[in-house]
Amino acid sequence: MNGKSALRALTRDGILLFGTRIVRLFAYGFLSVVLVLYLAELGLSETEIGLLLTLTLIGDTAISLGITTHADRIGRRKMLLLGTGLMIVAGLVFMVTKDFALLIIAAIIGVISPSGNEVGPFLSIEQAALAQIVPNEQRTRIFAWYSLVGSFATALGALAGGALAEILQKSGSTPLESYRAIVMGYAVLGAALALLFTQLSPAVEVLRTTSLPQLSGAPRFLGLHRSRGVVFKLSALFALDAFGGGFIIQSIVAYWFHVRFGVDPAILGGIFFGANVLAGLSALAAAEIAARIGLINTMVFTHIPSNLLIMLVPLMPTLPLAALVLLLRFSISQMDVPTRQSYTMAVVSPDERSAAAGVTNIIRSVGASLSPTLTGLLLSSPALLGLPFFLAGGLKIVYDMMLYLNFRMVKPPEERKSPKRITRTSDP
Repeated sequence: MNGKSALRALTRDGILLFGTRIVRLFAYGFLSVVLVLYLAELGLSETEIGLLLTLTLIGDTAISLGITTHADRIGRRKMLLLGTGLMIVAGLVFMVTKDFALLIIAAIIGVISPSGNEVGPFLSIEQAALAQIVPNEQRTRIFAWYSLVGSFATALGALAGGALAEILQKSGSTPLESYRAIVMGYAVLGAALALLFTQLSPAVEVLRTTSLPQLSGAPRFLGLHRSRGVVFKLSALFALDAFGGGFIIQSIVAYWFHVRFGVDPAILGGIFFGANVLAGLSALAAAEIAARIGLINTMVFTHIPSNLLIMLVPLMPTLPLAALVLLLRFSISQMDVPTRQSYTMAVVSPDERSAAAGVTNIIRSVGASLSPTLTGLLLSSPALLGLPFFLAGGLKIVYDMMLYLNFRMVKPPEERKSPKRITRTSDP
């Protein structure tokens, strides 16, 4: 069965989960292109902006840890709705105040994405639900399409955010007013997301009749029992990858283009529209590559070239060349995303999936949250403007090598030789 056939087999809940992904990633992309510009217009320094972005990611991490590690027991739908409430709160506070202390509080307790990528508890819980309602042999393809629609939504959001800011400014609004309108739109999209989550059926919740009854009373830590070892090992590696990626989150790269080449918001929106479209297509291609060479090989052998390309961006002397290299990087940069998500869901027990996705994604957020403060310091010095790109690429390559050495022999069910194991959707 190919990817399109797999999509046709999605249940109503699966379609709804794709819809929530689209709305959420559109909102993240919509805000990310102008977020740092907005904070600068509020009067924050580069150092304060870097600190605020770090606290935003730390806050998202703490909130997500509590929500995702309890979602399988309390209810996935309830926890998703709680997450949307925090998303709305963050948008409203960022819209109405320029007080640094209040912005920090909203950054810590709210859900807001400075990168344009997934933050908060949503991804982890949705992954667990999708893994439950699709067969093992179609999991990676479904995750690839799930990643694709998210990338397209982020791309459209970035394009819309940049274009709206440009239109408002040409209509007489100040830059601050135009950016504030986008922040308001973010809160509105959070409300739309909540409405979609209310439509999910009980089928997305954990099945209480597990095929592993002997583990139902096993001691848990962070929602995990027998899969703790592999989850913590993966988490440590994912944290290194995310720490490197935190140096080049989308808001920071947009700001770098603005400072380095004087790019206005509309052009920034266009650049990141193209980048996220290419990223989505690369994720879709990953499923077919993984079917041939395996999930781990796909994650590693496509990721290393993308990291070399990101290190070339600051070396480009003109805007067209820098944008071209960035677009080339995005054309292969996301092949590790659906494969990483699918691999994590495949190597843990079914009743640990929300927790496993939550822990790995949260640890990634911890890693990513440490970098923006350092990047803010680097961006304040013209001589160090390009250093975040080199740090990001180098650290990510180290992650690729360590992942391959540690997990190349740990196979998901569909890559094992026994056909019986491949067809069991509950097989960890």
